[in-house]
Amino acid sequence: MVKRYARLKEIQRLDPERDFLEIYRLTVSYEFPWDITRALELALFRTYAVPGIGRLLAQTAELTERPQKRYDDTALLLDTVVEHGFDSEAGRTAVRRINRMHRSYDISNEDMRYVLCTFVVTPKRWLDTYGWRKLSGHELRAFAAYYRTLGGRMGIRDIPQTYEDFERALDSYEDEHFGWDEGARGVSDATLALMGSWYPRPLAPLVRRAGLALLDDSLLRTFRYGRPGPFARGLTRGALRLRARAVRLLPPRTAPHYARQNPEIRSYPDGYEVGRLGTFPTPGVGGCPVPHSRASDAPSE
Repeated sequence: MVKRYARLKEIQRLDPERDFLEIYRLTVSYEFPWDITRALELALFRTYAVPGIGRLLAQTAELTERPQKRYDDTALLLDTVVEHGFDSEAGRTAVRRINRMHRSYDISNEDMRYVLCTFVVTPKRWLDTYGWRKLSGHELRAFAAYYRTLGGRMGIRDIPQTYEDFERALDSYEDEHFGWDEGARGVSDATLALMGSWYPRPLAPLVRRAGLALLDDSLLRTFRYGRPGPFARGLTRGALRLRARAVRLLPPRTAPHYARQNPEIRSYPDGYEVGRLGTFPTPGVGGCPVPHSRASDAPSE
């Protein structure tokens, strides 16, 4: 029988600067596939709380009118790179699609860099609190290297170098930029409703309350949500900690689990082509601004 921490030992034998893709893949698809998915869902709310990002997402209407497809496309494009690698045909196609979508809108380099920071920092903070173990320093170095590489292929400038740099950049950007926007609140509400739709209809209000209970006070204030009571917070967070204890006792996963296998992914029951994922906006049409020159115009290869 494989021991619970055997894969962590395997990870620690790899070089986090050279083998960052393999370490990242082992961590997110074997050790924490469920947790990383939940953490990145929380990361969405952080991005909405930056008015420039939340307002743009509201204007495109992708997350308010087609939230399931937008959620699915984002998860599948990002996970294609994890599963197949940056230099595979599928991985290059996924990054090209991400870049083409971003090129259609006037997104600042600073906002792009902040979103990249959420992908690095939010999973670590989630696992510190709700994971069956914490990420090792080895894994944090690999996470930073992975997202430095992804950010470089997206043309993002001035990317943080270490996990600590990503964390400082995220915290300082939130302190300076979090703020109220009505459109961003609508996007947040639509995302909470989407998450509720994954469960039987009577449970949807409970899912919404659980989602709010997981938001920190800075997000609650920014979106002007009422602060959940101590019972709701305690029940939600306590249940996640109990889950972590149970998972720690389970045998390790023997096969990888990727986003395409998640039950929340519902838009493509008959399969999908990576090159056709996402939106194909026309600049100047349907709320799509005419693009300006910016970092995300850089080619992915």
